[in-house]
Amino acid sequence: MKLEEITEILIEFRNKRNWKKYHTPKNLAVSIAVEVGELLELFQWKGDLEINELLKDEEFKRCVGEEISDVLIYLLTLAHECGIDIEKALQDKIKRNEEKYPV
Repeated sequence: MKLEEITEILIEFRNKRNWKKYHTPKNLAVSIAVEVGELLELFQWKGDLEINELLKDEEFKRCVGEEISDVLIYLLTLAHECGIDIEKALQDKIKRNEEKYPV
């Protein structure tokens, strides 16, 4: 599924619940930071070896996936609210990084 299709599903879900009034760019940016904090909490105080072991556990991996999904949901919703074509923005950023950091 393309990001545009996923975004459409997210916006339909949001609109059916009348949550658009809460989805201002500022509120969405704050929500991204909150969700990133929850993702970081899963790794807090753990070393790389411990994290690699934890990632073999399906429940831990599911929790990481949920937090990553929460971040992505808010990112896609923010891009939508700001009128940003996230696929194009991502492709442009990859191209700029290739130019900035040549092999």
